Amino acid sequence: MLLKDDMTTFNDLGLAEPLLRALADEGYTSPTPIQAQAIPPALAGHDLLGIAQTGTGKTAAFALPILNRLAENPAPRRKCATRVLVLAPTRELATQIADSFRSYARYQKLTVMTVFGGVPIPRQEKQLASGVDVLVATPGRLLDLIDRRALLLDTVEVLVLDEADQMLDLGFIHSLKRIAGLLPRRRQSLFFSATMPKTIAELAGRFLTDPVQVAVAPVSTTAERVEQFVTFLNQAEKQALLTMTLRQPEFAKALVFTRTKHGADRVVRHLAGAGIPSAAIHGNKSQPQRERALAAFRDGDIGVLVATDIAARGIDIDSVSHVINFELPNVPEQYVHRIGRTARAGRDGVAVSFCAPDEKAYLKDIEKLTRQKVAPVPLPTNFVAEAEKLPKPVADTRGERPERARRGEVGRHRDAARPFGEKRSGAGENAGQRPRGHASRGAGGPPPQNRFGGKPGQGRFAGGAQRSGGGNRATSGR
Repeated sequence: MLLKDDMTTFNDLGLAEPLLRALADEGYTSPTPIQAQAIPPALAGHDLLGIAQTGTGKTAAFALPILNRLAENPAPRRKCATRVLVLAPTRELATQIADSFRSYARYQKLTVMTVFGGVPIPRQEKQLASGVDVLVATPGRLLDLIDRRALLLDTVEVLVLDEADQMLDLGFIHSLKRIAGLLPRRRQSLFFSATMPKTIAELAGRFLTDPVQVAVAPVSTTAERVEQFVTFLNQAEKQALLTMTLRQPEFAKALVFTRTKHGADRVVRHLAGAGIPSAAIHGNKSQPQRERALAAFRDGDIGVLVATDIAARGIDIDSVSHVINFELPNVPEQYVHRIGRTARAGRDGVAVSFCAPDEKAYLKDIEKLTRQKVAPVPLPTNFVAEAEKLPKPVADTRGERPERARRGEVGRHRDAARPFGEKRSGAGENAGQRPRGHASRGAGGPPPQNRFGGKPGQGRFAGGAQRSGGGNRATSGR
């Protein structure tokens, strides 16, 4: 389907007046590429297969035509039913999608509901009893409600499957197949994925009928918008380098990635012991804990959020200044998803990776995918001396123990500090927490090494002695 050359504003797309008013309230006038390509065929009632990453505006690409359909075809709600079903892989992403629907539907009398695990199911059953217009759900909790006869899918008019590749990564394939069998054959289906491997194409074939295909920002090109650097070091040196890096004032809002849930918790404890407030977000956290951590990061109460790849899919915060790969992912596409959390909404962004010897193969795969070399930056000149002054990393005897602990390189576990937002027995709500904001990072510690000179996004590194395979001094290439 071809688009008109002059279709450059939302007014050109033929959206209903209440939607145009809501978009004007948000300050949106021109559609993004994925919106310009996806909205016209979706408005025409076609099934859609979209290849687009988070941050490209794809939520509006499916929310706007759906809301337009509901505005033009009002219908009474049926008990325990929904007209629109949106499936998302994580609780955070489901929440953000629902918030977007509510924002765009502010001038329409519609109900939008979110259901996911981690909250009491009776409350959700009660909310569903009178029916809803738009239901945003994770697959597991959706099937729980169906099994309890609190929800029927026989009236679904539009289905959206968002982040399909992540759905498969999380093992939802059997749930999705079961859901597909419960949906009416006559419906419109909109299917979005960041990548399109064979397994995703097969899944799309199960949900879609003669779909229109649109694609923007292939996964490998997202990395081109972010300045990227890598420091080669030993695994045992990573925590010290992270602490020294985060003490630099330009790391105003940093997102740190680990490969495991226990690893994320360890990083948070060690940063707290060094006087740097942070929070972890991953699958083992309860929904209230995840929501508190995201809110604290978004509001500036903390300047560091430590996340696993799964949990990070729901993080859509425009002001992330830096992404730090504390551990490189073993799947190169995940690297691109990670660094895409910065340089959003027209801002600059910097991604920094810590690469241990056993991760060099991962880095090679990443550079092959993105078709660009990641600029090497050495450790700070006085890294060893400054690292000796920092609290020593410790093993976690309650969960997975780091390899260096098994080798006897660090001491026994000690409870250096509490993770953000968790109470200690007998302590007040704010006991042990740093004041609001993060201007006091590293109080009492050594002066920070300024490896990232200038304002956030410039990505200039100060020179230093090369260790463990570090390269020459890197300067901004922008």
